[in-house]
Amino acid sequence: MTAPLLLQPHDKDLGGGFKVRRLLPAAKQRSVGPFVFFDHFGPATETPGSEHDVRPHPHIGLATVTYLFEGAMMHRDSLGSVQEIRPGAINWMTAGRGIVHSERKPDTLRDATYVNHGLQLWVALPQAHEEVEPSFVHTAAADIPALEVQGVPVRVLVGEAFGVRSPVTTLSQTVYLDVALPAGGRFELPALARELAVYPVDGDITLDGEPVAQHQMAMLAEGQGGVLAAQGAVRLVVIGGEPLDGPRFITWNFVSSRRERILEAGADWAAQRMGQVPGETEFIPLPGHPFQVQQAADSGTTPV
Repeated sequence: MTAPLLLQPHDKDLGGGFKVRRLLPAAKQRSVGPFVFFDHFGPATETPGSEHDVRPHPHIGLATVTYLFEGAMMHRDSLGSVQEIRPGAINWMTAGRGIVHSERKPDTLRDATYVNHGLQLWVALPQAHEEVEPSFVHTAAADIPALEVQGVPVRVLVGEAFGVRSPVTTLSQTVYLDVALPAGGRFELPALARELAVYPVDGDITLDGEPVAQHQMAMLAEGQGGVLAAQGAVRLVVIGGEPLDGPRFITWNFVSSRRERILEAGADWAAQRMGQVPGETEFIPLPGHPFQVQQAADSGTTPV
């Protein structure tokens, strides 16, 4: 049996010492189903005075999917949405033609010490829907289907599996599961989609007898399931779905099937034409390359 493709995490500092483990996109695997971005943050202890807030920033052509294991964060966006994100809920923000949002420490926790731990994923929207109207939908933890399969607790965060369907609406086939594998447990994962990957959050597992270390992502063979097992109790997530309907450009916070659309979005953000988060004046400025080339062309000057 061929060993699974293993993706290694890469640490990224998002500012202020707030580090994440990034698994997607990777050189060996750009996407898994519609998922083009996978960040695992924490467990990180937040203390009074610590500032890991993410200032307002824009997105196009994607949906952000935020899921917490522990902690809390406050979501605000240019649609006027204000939502405290808590563990177990799914928060799905469709950027479409463009949205701006921030993620900050809730005011009620400014003077508290607590742990933040979770995942943020990006889903590339189908080409026919890349420019849809932006939206934000919060699905409470109590509304996420939870069941026991082969003696293993499973939450169907997004998509359909094991006879139940998540209420989270998607624009393409999407699979996202939270699986609590018990010590000595064994779980036969069926072929729920053409592309599937498994990510152990807090311990080591095996996939079809091959070792997969904590914080590695293991790709399953296309159209295949696999047998998961662990000596100790391990929490893991499964992601996947139908492959993308074509390649995507990913630059900064923008995803599109057209490179020129990304440059256009960069020019719009530089000119602050993408909207504002009500009540917020801060923002993350546009980074450099390749956007300065577009700005120079717009102004009729030659880039240096």
